[in-house]
Amino acid sequence: MPKKSRKKKNSVNKKKQIKLLKTIVESLIGKQSVEIVDLLAGKKHINEFIIAKKLKLTINQTRNVLYKLLDHGLVSFTRKKDRKKGWYIYFWTLNPYQALNLLEEGLKKKLQEQEALLKNRKESNHYFCNNCSIEVNEETALLNNFICQECDGVYQLADNTKAIQEINDKIIKLKKDVELVSMEKSKEGAEIASKKSRKLEATKRRDAKKAKSERIKIKQKKAKMKLGKTEKINRTVKKRKKRKTKKKVKKKKK
Repeated sequence: MPKKSRKKKNSVNKKKQIKLLKTIVESLIGKQSVEIVDLLAGKKHINEFIIAKKLKLTINQTRNVLYKLLDHGLVSFTRKKDRKKGWYIYFWTLNPYQALNLLEEGLKKKLQEQEALLKNRKESNHYFCNNCSIEVNEETALLNNFICQECDGVYQLADNTKAIQEINDKIIKLKKDVELVSMEKSKEGAEIASKKSRKLEATKRRDAKKAKSERIKIKQKKAKMKLGKTEKINRTVKKRKKRKTKKKVKKKKK
């Protein structure tokens, strides 16, 4: 795939993921917190004071939003102590995988609800009051002798065709949304696994290099010790030869 096409595809995927992340943040925290996704997406360890400035909020308001996101596992943080002022500054990172996971769970729950509603529509009758525009299930209609409790009008059998079609449309959309989120979650999971794998490989290489360095040091130390022993033996031999030579010289003089 050409570089331009790959970049364009990555850009589209990123926009799609950011949109999904905003959906989950809005549903959990509120619309006022959505902007935080743009600030944290694709970045790491963002200073909380920068976040507050960009959001035009006080630091306490910003922390309140971030702590709510933290409760759901949507962000993580590291902290560093300011040497001059003595207090801690927090640096925040978005957790896209957890956000997508929560969104997927929420969509699946809605899908199950709609499927249960569809089953109920297909398997039971519903009744409608034309005067009050109120719809009730068959059990409620029977309990009230098919009389509307609001206007005393008679309930009419409702046509389920339109309601079934509407529910079907919702189910189709939810299934597409679940599939989309699941794909993005898989990509994010694969990226996390890839990063972990690269980190592990780097650690292995570093450990192997360290072990090799240690082996070389030990080898050099042994070689040095061996050389030291050889030199000591050589010195001893030389001393003995010197003593023998001196003894011979003394004997000749006598």
